Amino acid sequence: MTTTAVRTSHVAGRRADHVMAESFKVARHRCGEPPRPEDAHKVGVMRRIAAARLRHRGLDALIDEVMVLVSEMLTNALLHSGADEIGLHITDSEGYLHITVTDGQIGAATPREPAANAESGRGLLLVQALVKAHGGEWGTSETGDQTWCSLALPTQ
Repeated sequence: MTTTAVRTSHVAGRRADHVMAESFKVARHRCGEPPRPEDAHKVGVMRRIAAARLRHRGLDALIDEVMVLVSEMLTNALLHSGADEIGLHITDSEGYLHITVTDGQIGAATPREPAANAESGRGLLLVQALVKAHGGEWGTSETGDQTWCSLALPTQ
């Protein structure tokens, strides 16, 4: 008996489907201090899970961009929120892939212009550029406890 894997293709415009909904605990730390290595490692784990879920849904064309977005948005929450739990939720609906990072802390994420020689501080500028290049948008919830973005799904 032979088993064949079947990849279902995405059809834009269907009802919202969950791609992933995951959360992970982290140690609270002060803003500006580096996170524990094991907490930073969890960002990479979430990236790999997101890539696998996108691949499974036939959304391979967005994997590279989503890897960067997930990495930057989770890292921003990890570094700046002081949260003890961070969530990642990805859905697709109405022709868009929606990515939401929840840290439960009040305060809006705002891109800033780093100094030319700064080694960090460009994450949200990168999010903004990638989302714009893919016909989407990004922002934060009214309370600031969620940062989200959307990317137009490729037509098939």
